[in-house]
Amino acid sequence: MDLAALRFAFFNLDVAHQAVLPVLHGMWITVQLGVLITVTGLAAGLLLAFARALHIRTLNAFIIAFADVMRAMPPLVVLMVLFFAFPYVGLSMSAFFATWLALSLVLTAFAEEIFWAGIQSIPKGQAEAARSTGMSWRQSMCYVVIPQACKLAVPPLTNRVIAITKATALGAIVGLSEVLNNAQTASSTLGNATPLTLGALGCLVIFVPIVVGSRLLEHRFRWKN
Repeated sequence: MDLAALRFAFFNLDVAHQAVLPVLHGMWITVQLGVLITVTGLAAGLLLAFARALHIRTLNAFIIAFADVMRAMPPLVVLMVLFFAFPYVGLSMSAFFATWLALSLVLTAFAEEIFWAGIQSIPKGQAEAARSTGMSWRQSMCYVVIPQACKLAVPPLTNRVIAITKATALGAIVGLSEVLNNAQTASSTLGNATPLTLGALGCLVIFVPIVVGSRLLEHRFRWKN
């Protein structure tokens, strides 16, 4: 085993010094994108689930079709259609915007189904009891049903958010300067794999706290026996 060669190829301090700034810049892009995708996807998913609870047939058909298509479509395909096909109809967008929109749409679809399952699992008697106290339908949904549905949705949502925010690496396909793309570019430029090691460490720095935080969140909102 040639440990010296391994160290030179993957843990070269001189190369790391040259690559650290591009990798840090890529980490910042990844963090920004991940936060935006999470906020947009969860908010839009909850809004669609609320709209679906109105039981308007035409609206529900649209929401169900959207959720089914987006959940079935690979995120990479959605991203490539938005970035490469939409300019032909006059809708050009930056790599950052296309990646945000594509992954937000995918997360919205999953979040809608998860929130909707949570709403469906709440006994109808609770909403009826709220209405009997004088609450409107909207108030019973906002103050009784949806808070409980959100609590039930936390475990599956946290896993889905982690999976989709990690997919920000797909932005490299359209030239997004996220952490892994910058690491790969630096590795090619410098002729050494150390930037890839930095990129992997950068991903751990970003996503390990999210994974740990999701565990704490699941523990905080789990149903008590």
